[in-house]
Amino acid sequence: MNYTLWTDLRLAPRADPEHVIEDACLVEQAGRIVWMGPRHALPPQWQQAKHVHKLDNRWVTPGLIDCHTHLVYGGTRAQEFALRLAGASYEEIARQGGGIVSTVQATRCLSEEQLLAQSLRRLDALLDEGVTAIEIKSGYGLDLDSERKMLRVARRLGELRPVTVRTTFLGAHALPPEFAGQTDAYVDQVCSQMMPTLAQEGLIDAVDVFCERIAFDLRQSEHVLKAAQALKLPVKMHAEQLSNLGGTAMATRYRALSTDHLEYLDEAGVLAMKEAGTVAVLLPGAYYFLRETQLPPIELLRKHGVPMALSTDSNPGTSPCTSLLLMLNMGSTLFRLTVPEALAAVTHHAAQALGAPDIRGELSIGSRADFVAWDIESLSELVYWLGLPRCALVVYQGAISRDLRKESS
Repeated sequence: MNYTLWTDLRLAPRADPEHVIEDACLVEQAGRIVWMGPRHALPPQWQQAKHVHKLDNRWVTPGLIDCHTHLVYGGTRAQEFALRLAGASYEEIARQGGGIVSTVQATRCLSEEQLLAQSLRRLDALLDEGVTAIEIKSGYGLDLDSERKMLRVARRLGELRPVTVRTTFLGAHALPPEFAGQTDAYVDQVCSQMMPTLAQEGLIDAVDVFCERIAFDLRQSEHVLKAAQALKLPVKMHAEQLSNLGGTAMATRYRALSTDHLEYLDEAGVLAMKEAGTVAVLLPGAYYFLRETQLPPIELLRKHGVPMALSTDSNPGTSPCTSLLLMLNMGSTLFRLTVPEALAAVTHHAAQALGAPDIRGELSIGSRADFVAWDIESLSELVYWLGLPRCALVVYQGAISRDLRKESS
């Protein structure tokens, strides 16, 4: 069987600056890594490869993973942003038909093809920075047909581009206008109609719920988690972003893959996450864009050994971001993550938050050959730069998917 030899590289198999193989080689066969190590130790059976790629001493890390996005939606909320800067309150904007409702209306109005075209532009920006796996949530449809449309688009993105897409059903994101004053009725529809139908159609990899005072309370959120559990779907939760309702502790009882945002998380919630193996997904883009002042409890998460992931939270209202590298810098400057913590947060810890067995966020024998070659002198540059393209080459399942060396020559 054909195999490919990648040579002349500085290999960081877990994107860890303390564990680097200098003058390294990788051997890929059928999209998997079959050997990796220093060039002088390359076994004879791999030395006569027909396909050889020299990487000119570039750094190589696992492909990056964006584990919390709302990438599929219609329109923008730029005008609302301008209104907020001019002094309008969120409540004033909402009364004028703004907020999540405006994105729901825009998303419902678009055809699947129109929604796909808008979403591809955002996805391409992430892929150009080395993203090889991404989670995409629904939640801007809030009815069966529109949620289906969003999830179908998410699946198609993974077919049209060299990236692994994991879809998350977030029907319990907000209350649609037609259910005003009927929150329980809407949650019942999410659990008894929307979720089972979309799961049967193979469109759901996980289920999420926004547990917060402006969204769904603990009882309603648990209804969603129980429905997901009955369908044998893993769960996640938007939790403790604006207040401490105890959503994280409840989600861990259902062995949540992750709880996300977490600015108001307390030590009891952190201990529950540790016991359940739940990942803390931190979203500095939303923290920055909303001018929040309450920091996530980074020291408590460190103290108790809870894995921390970083993600763009790419969405039109609170984090219109399509740069995971920017989130590395924000995670370090705003949340004080160290370089090793930040890099782990977009590789193997982000992989844990996805919960897909084939996505490891690290390079090892038998793992998928998803990796990135970088034009940098040290791994800390991935966290350091603001806006300077450093990605030279992206390899997805053993094939070159992005060659930015050619584009810049």
